Amino acid sequence: QVQLVESGGGLVQPGGSLRLSCALSGDIYSIEAMAWYRQAPGKQRELVATLTTGGSTNYADSVKGRFTISRDSAKGPVYLQMNSLKPDDTAVYYCRVYLRNKYYWGQGTRVTVSS
Repeated sequence: QVQLVESGGGLVQPGGSLRLSCALSGDIYSIEAMAWYRQAPGKQRELVATLTTGGSTNYADSVKGRFTISRDSAKGPVYLQMNSLKPDDTAVYYCRVYLRNKYYWGQGTRVTVSS
């Protein structure tokens, strides 16, 4: 099993930046893939970015060029650097990892982009 705790959300003005963190504990060395999702009010949860243990990344078209998913080490947190934020980026952001044929989710961190 693995436990995930997101942090770093908050209120930011349009054009601003935030960095979200997803702290991991438990069987972290068995993690095969990591991702950030988000869910805006009244909308379905959507994939934002993915990162494999091999270093491959993928992004939703809506965030390409603005967001970066990363991880500094095999035991470190997963980050989501968000730049040039827009009001449409307002959502609860969730971290998800995949290992041993199961997905694990964090509790989410809220991001509000507003002037």
